Amino acid sequence: MFSIVDIAAKRAALSPDKVALHEVAGTARLTYRELDARACRFAAALRGRGIAPGDRIAILAHNAASFFEILFACGKARAVLVPLNWRQTVAELAPLVDDCAPRLLLHDAGNAGLAAGLAAARPGLPLLPVLAEGEAPAAGSYQEMRDAAEQRHDWDPVWPADGLWYMLYTSGTTGRPKAVMQTFGMAHANFVNLAGAIDLTARDVTPNYLPLFHTAGINLHSLPTLIAGGSVKVMPGFDPDRFLDLIEAGELTALLAVPAIYQALAVHDRFASADLSGVRSWSSGGAPLPHALIDLYAARGVTICQGYGMTETGPTTFLMRPEEAVRKRGSVGKPLLMTESRIVGPDGRDVPAGEAGELLIRGANVTPGYWNRPDATAETLDPEGWLHTGDVARADDDGYVFIVDRIKDMYISGGENVYPAEIENVLLGHPDLLEVAVVGVPDGRWGEVGRAYVVPRAGRRVDEAGLRAWCRERLAGYKLPKSVAVVDDLPRTPAGKVRKHVLRAEAASETEAAS
Repeated sequence: MFSIVDIAAKRAALSPDKVALHEVAGTARLTYRELDARACRFAAALRGRGIAPGDRIAILAHNAASFFEILFACGKARAVLVPLNWRQTVAELAPLVDDCAPRLLLHDAGNAGLAAGLAAARPGLPLLPVLAEGEAPAAGSYQEMRDAAEQRHDWDPVWPADGLWYMLYTSGTTGRPKAVMQTFGMAHANFVNLAGAIDLTARDVTPNYLPLFHTAGINLHSLPTLIAGGSVKVMPGFDPDRFLDLIEAGELTALLAVPAIYQALAVHDRFASADLSGVRSWSSGGAPLPHALIDLYAARGVTICQGYGMTETGPTTFLMRPEEAVRKRGSVGKPLLMTESRIVGPDGRDVPAGEAGELLIRGANVTPGYWNRPDATAETLDPEGWLHTGDVARADDDGYVFIVDRIKDMYISGGENVYPAEIENVLLGHPDLLEVAVVGVPDGRWGEVGRAYVVPRAGRRVDEAGLRAWCRERLAGYKLPKSVAVVDDLPRTPAGKVRKHVLRAEAASETEAAS
């Protein structure tokens, strides 16, 4: 098993005065020297508090530079960081705390109440408040604990590839959340995959705005940019005006956004006139990127490259090259350098080009499994190391992979497999629609039929008959949605994915009430 170096220490040695992290909402800037020094001190503080290698440290915090100090400190001390979803309730988080059994819970001011509720529900869980950058260190705070510790630099500079670094709980949309184990080697493989795909270098600047309890918040592209020696602009969250300010000021060079964010920017008043030329790499992930959105940005001179990954894959496994992104619209590209892939049928055999099957992934970027869940690990990872993604994919004759849909989102209508993503892509080409989600609902005649939840564009009216006519010109009859629901918004996970199980439950409830 290979090893990697202590990333913070190596960057501090190579580019000590380069700004690693800049909190956009304030003036705080942290160089690589300062980042490593703070990580060293907090690692020493953890050891001084009796935190042993393998012990878990939980954190409830919005995006801030301090998160990365804590992440690198855990790497040095070999503690395991567990970012928790601050959008959840005490009742939802308490079982996760029981599962990972943290020795310490860090939290920022915005999550003090949630942390206190967890401590009350789980007596004996110590809390450590993390102050905002620039605040005077207060008694009992993370900053006081960090700054009071010895400035040690004798940490093991070699991190084992299979060493556990942090864990991320899945959203739990299909059952009890599972903690996906993330190793040092996965971080390295993700860097190699991403850097090779977008030519990431120390000259790059990327925004950090997606929540840090999600793999995209950590890894797309923040952690790879820090490994490369670039700079990260830390934002409290997504703000379209601030985002466009940074882009027009030439302060961002490479970014990832989910389709919902690309859509939000596209309908912003400033989009048509904004200077987008400073960003050289535009990536998309988390959900299929509608063709209409690809074309809209292409008309502005922007090539968005669709990618694919999962928390379980570190996450980067596929990312289109810009020169093929428009011609091969809908494709996520070919498996990247550290990744193998297969597309298999129900019998486990590889399917021919053009045929759909389940996507399997193997490589150094794949998780060793789920914390405390050998059953779930065995269901997802086979004995040969292939991760069964649960996604349906196909490859064309050139080897480019297209994600068809989630297996669980597919429904069967009149004996035919229907993939909602295909219908959604067609509907999103309609000029009156802003967002769309299609789910399968029970039907007495056909078994299942489609129900489309649509969000209209501002000032537009949705005509159901017109939508069906639009689809009839572009889709086979069995794929046509049988009903349309006009809604103001779609339920989403923190990563921007539509929570289709919520829509399915709603549709089933409506069907039952009508019967």
